[in-house]
Amino acid sequence: MATQEPSPPSSMESNKPGFPKKILGNKLEDKHLCNCCHNILRRPFQAQCGHRFCSYCFNRTVSNGPQKCNACIKEDIFEDPTSILKQGCAFPDNAVRREVENLSAVCINESCTWKGSIKDYELNHEGKCEFMIIPCPSCKERIRFNEQERHNERECPERTLNCKYCKEPFHFKNIKAHDEICPKYPMICEGCAKKKIPREKYVDHIKFCSKFRTPCRFHVVGCDMSVEKEKIHDHERAYAYEHLNLLLHYIMGMKLQLHSEKTKVAELGRRCTELEVKSGTFENVVCVLNREVERFATTMEASNRQHKLDQDKIEALSNKVRQLERTVGLKDLTVAEMEGRLREMSATTFDGVFVWRISDFAKKRQDAIAGRAPAMFSPAFYTSKYGYKMCLRIYLNGDGTGRGSHLSLFFVVMRGLSDALLKWPFNQKVTLMLLDQSNREHIIDAFRPDVTSSSFQRPVSEMNIASGCPLFCPLSKLDAKNSYIRDDTIFIKAIVDLTGL
Repeated sequence: MATQEPSPPSSMESNKPGFPKKILGNKLEDKHLCNCCHNILRRPFQAQCGHRFCSYCFNRTVSNGPQKCNACIKEDIFEDPTSILKQGCAFPDNAVRREVENLSAVCINESCTWKGSIKDYELNHEGKCEFMIIPCPSCKERIRFNEQERHNERECPERTLNCKYCKEPFHFKNIKAHDEICPKYPMICEGCAKKKIPREKYVDHIKFCSKFRTPCRFHVVGCDMSVEKEKIHDHERAYAYEHLNLLLHYIMGMKLQLHSEKTKVAELGRRCTELEVKSGTFENVVCVLNREVERFATTMEASNRQHKLDQDKIEALSNKVRQLERTVGLKDLTVAEMEGRLREMSATTFDGVFVWRISDFAKKRQDAIAGRAPAMFSPAFYTSKYGYKMCLRIYLNGDGTGRGSHLSLFFVVMRGLSDALLKWPFNQKVTLMLLDQSNREHIIDAFRPDVTSSSFQRPVSEMNIASGCPLFCPLSKLDAKNSYIRDDTIFIKAIVDLTGL
């Protein structure tokens, strides 16, 4: 019986290329290097030609079929079929693996003093070093791993805060703009100096505040003083002379203006006299014309009677046409509404699992980029016939932190007819997926609701604020050749965990 040839492990066992050369604490030997990535071997495999590769590198090389060994070609020792790399032609080189794993290693991150073997590095330190540099997912600034919490809480310009006055969330960079409109922001009365007056009550306060300064009633004639409300009468008594003086100047100015107007009226009277003379001449002409008009009017009267009869017939027919058009319009509207309901009912599910087919993807994405239709809502779906009502909201050009770089996908709790029978807040795990139409690698994200968020309380309007994944899928994955878009169509899947319902 023929023995089965050994083959490399799947990418699930080792999904990384070799270790970086900089971690080696002693002299580097060529036999410890991968002939593909040229880094230190990680889970080495030896091909039948004798060259060694990382398990990940070998699998990636032969994933599209048999390949020629580049190392054999470079060393000018290529020999067919020995130098052909393919599945089943390599075996784990455990001796070299033990050698590599026992080599001394140091951490390459600045300020880190960790030392140990490569095996210890892979198991306990790689990807966990407190000094490694990572990008902040919100603002993209590069920070140390051990500074993530402090950066997210105190430094990130994209962090979200809750207003200490109205409790509404806002971005840190918008704090000044929010303070300018916050209805609960504490204000100080300029009159009585009372503090901590909410902005929404400030107008009512100054209406009745006796210390608030208001313009003098004589400001229309020139008094530019502002006086406390309780002292307005004292001001008017104290400045009575000044007010009368201002009023006098105001009246004198009006008198001058009136004199100017009288001059204009006299000029207009003279012109009217000239026009009266001309009018007499025109009256004679009009008399002659009137006789002609009377004769013509008799003829027109007969024509008008006939025209009126014709117009009445036309109006009656027009009314009948308009009535028929309204009837047809109402029927068309009813048919369109019924078609919409049928489409929605055909797409509705009642088991918490929903697949959303989005066709004409290229056109809809261009509409999103141009701002014509940045977001789309899916039909509603339910956890059961009398369960939670939900839908999805998608931004094909991203939203918030994902705008222009990611496809953003959000989950929305909607107001349903059975909400009074359900447990609130909504607390079921939600899984969102962009389906790979070759069934290889779906893009998946999941979250459990924040029960303190208004997004998951019982809805008081048609739908709550959407919550989900602004960085759901990089747009670069959809721009390149991919299996997520077929026939200009993508499929989004949502799964709501029904545990506990």
